[in-house]
Amino acid sequence: MTATDRPVAGWERAWLEAERLPLAYAGLAGRYFAPLARQLAALHRERGRPLLIGVNGSQGSGKSTCCGWLVQALREEHGLSALALSLDDFYLTRAERASLAATVHPLLATRGVPGTHDIDLLRATVSHLVGQGGTTVVHVPRFDKASDDRAPAARWDRVEAPVAVILLEGWCLGARPQAAEALAEPVNALEATEDAGGRWRRYVNDALRDAFLPLYAGVDRWVMLRAPSFDCVYRWRLEQEHKLRARAGAGAAVMSDEEVARFVQYFERLTRHCLAELPDHMDVIYSLDNDRQIVKVEGL
Repeated sequence: MTATDRPVAGWERAWLEAERLPLAYAGLAGRYFAPLARQLAALHRERGRPLLIGVNGSQGSGKSTCCGWLVQALREEHGLSALALSLDDFYLTRAERASLAATVHPLLATRGVPGTHDIDLLRATVSHLVGQGGTTVVHVPRFDKASDDRAPAARWDRVEAPVAVILLEGWCLGARPQAAEALAEPVNALEATEDAGGRWRRYVNDALRDAFLPLYAGVDRWVMLRAPSFDCVYRWRLEQEHKLRARAGAGAAVMSDEEVARFVQYFERLTRHCLAELPDHMDVIYSLDNDRQIVKVEGL
């Protein structure tokens, strides 16, 4: 029996239904992600302590869904407590970003790039989740994208610690700072017209050096879902907005094609940088084609 026609476990079927995913995803997960779950379970046995796994993937690469499946598999198939954390839940508050926009650069009002995250909060949360400090119940922050602000603490998730495997995913997770000379030339119209002096991109780069690199020191294993190109990432985002528009109808809060084109420019520099540089730093790489299908796996 192949991975694509294997029996689907009850936990997996329930998860697929909850996530509104087709049954075919079980075949994909069994073929590509189950070996990673086994590898992580073995690594946990070997090290005998909680693990922090870093998962990089551009917008639309499927990293959140991958992490969701891995969490369930680690729990149900390997008996390990597991949790997926998203870098997106650790953005600075709207007021904090407004302050940065007023004092550093207006582009920092928009969440997304390094420098708009509360990495101290993230590191403290991870520390509590792995059981440091004797905390038994950890309140995990959530970000409300509808209000563009951190959710009230009453809406944060309560998680029992310690957690055996934490999967931390983010579009720029793993990115290293660029060399100063790489920042000199703008990569798109947004940088050329709204960051002509380069202050925004230097601030972002400094955040990678000062906040993100220390975070990486605690990562036990790196995983990447590698898009074929930035142009492909842009097309995926455009398709996503078109689907949202078709589903929500006229008048819905969905970006126009022009707004998408501007939006992705915030992420272009680091997305291109990650696609070019990150594979050398990753332990497991899933290479995707233009239709987001996995075509190559390295490290398993």
